[in-house]
Amino acid sequence: MFATLLSVSLLALSQTAAASTAFEEKCLAFRPEKYIDGATRNVLQYVTAGTTLTFPDNDVTCNRASQAVSADLCRIALSIKTSKSSNITFEAWFPEDWSGRFLATGNGGIDGCIKYEDLAYGSLNGFATVGANNGKNGTTGVAFLNSPETVVDFAWRSLHTSVETGKKLSKKLYKESHTKSYYLGCSLGGRQGIKSAEKFPKDFDGIVAGAPGVDFNNLVSWRARFYTITGPSTGPNFIPATAWKTWIHEEVLRQCDTIDKVKDGIIEDPALCKFDPSTLLCGRNTTANCLNQNQVHQINTIFSDYKYPTGQLIFPAMQPGSEINAVDRLYAGAPFPYSEDWFKYVVFNNPLWNASTFDFLAVRAAELLNPGDIRTYPSELPGFERRGGKLLMYHGQQDNQITAFNTNRFYEHLRGRRSYESMDEWTRFFRVSGMFHCNSGPGAWVLGQGGNAAQNGIAFDRQHSVLKAMVDWVEKDVAPQYIEGTKFVNDTVSLGVDFTRRHCKFPARNTYVGGDYKKPSSWECK
Repeated sequence: MFATLLSVSLLALSQTAAASTAFEEKCLAFRPEKYIDGATRNVLQYVTAGTTLTFPDNDVTCNRASQAVSADLCRIALSIKTSKSSNITFEAWFPEDWSGRFLATGNGGIDGCIKYEDLAYGSLNGFATVGANNGKNGTTGVAFLNSPETVVDFAWRSLHTSVETGKKLSKKLYKESHTKSYYLGCSLGGRQGIKSAEKFPKDFDGIVAGAPGVDFNNLVSWRARFYTITGPSTGPNFIPATAWKTWIHEEVLRQCDTIDKVKDGIIEDPALCKFDPSTLLCGRNTTANCLNQNQVHQINTIFSDYKYPTGQLIFPAMQPGSEINAVDRLYAGAPFPYSEDWFKYVVFNNPLWNASTFDFLAVRAAELLNPGDIRTYPSELPGFERRGGKLLMYHGQQDNQITAFNTNRFYEHLRGRRSYESMDEWTRFFRVSGMFHCNSGPGAWVLGQGGNAAQNGIAFDRQHSVLKAMVDWVEKDVAPQYIEGTKFVNDTVSLGVDFTRRHCKFPARNTYVGGDYKKPSSWECK
């Protein structure tokens, strides 16, 4: 009996090894550049699970020098011409154990950084996964100067090109077409997914868009404005980071943490928080931790909608609770780098533009120019909806780079006069309490939303992963009613789970109903 079992096991191992050898040979014999116009091959390699890839040519500002790979795969890197004066760097990670699904990944900021961690995450879970550098390398905007075609790549063409390329190459390599097509991105990546649904509704069956940077031109202006509010870090009324991170944040929590009946350092719904900074005014506040009148005005301005003098909305207010991280960039007493570069190298095409001169004329200039058609603020997505496409959005409620209130606004803009029930058929939006920008924070923020290390601590199922929730919605017609986030102790998987929480489908909010607040059963969506 033992001998029989041993021979069966050895046979299975032999067959597995033979299959891997066959896939490796097929990968290394592949010539992807033959199938893509304007393509030059940079890399073709078979990568075994457990390998840590290094990227010596990757721009140092991308902070992605290496990536651990957890699946046997065929890696392809191409340079693809997108016009006479522009090109993209494209990566495809095609796993040997392929589910038949295709996945495209997004970018962030104004960067040209391929998210190798998302390629690894997608390929580990059986997706033929692709990414691209958005037409440029690194996180600065210098490459946009005098290069409108690069701006077009950044706005939409890079993603669409990578989708078309990836689908064609996966069909050639696997000898069969993909079954369903998905997208995963956050921040700029969230905007990219929604732009794709608007402009190329057939590209994806399901789109997961986190913290989407929609209404992009006004978002860039909103960010640029903070320097004019705070002034330089050397100014007499500048509020230092230590104040924001400690006693100002503590006062925000004192006023708003327990609105949800639980004192846990998390503002469950910041839309209910009407923070009054005047309690910190020197004289009224007799401690050393007090603010002058100008500083109180700064905070009121930050937590108010940004409007033209006519009252027309430019962009919603920053949400309270975000200050502990927002101070590192938006309130740092220096121009926000992404906005400064966008105005210098795109809007005004002038490297000498001074961020301290930012005003309403600059806001209007950015919106009227709408470079590369980047705005991305559709009031409907008829082509995508009509073909049965599904859109899942999420946004951290302590986001420190894009106010969470803008996604509330965008959802309602997209809904128009329709009922929430009608929207539920194809679009669902989840507010994630205690999440910073796309990840991290005091809340249950691990959602299977990308390739950072914490995602390895949760199951790839629809309860815990937004990507798998999308797959089941598209393929099984099982729509997510909530997304359950996980918080690890000190955000370290090896230390175990601290708590989980079910994040509600908008417009419902999480409501504490009693018991241990760390248990999901102690909350209900109402």
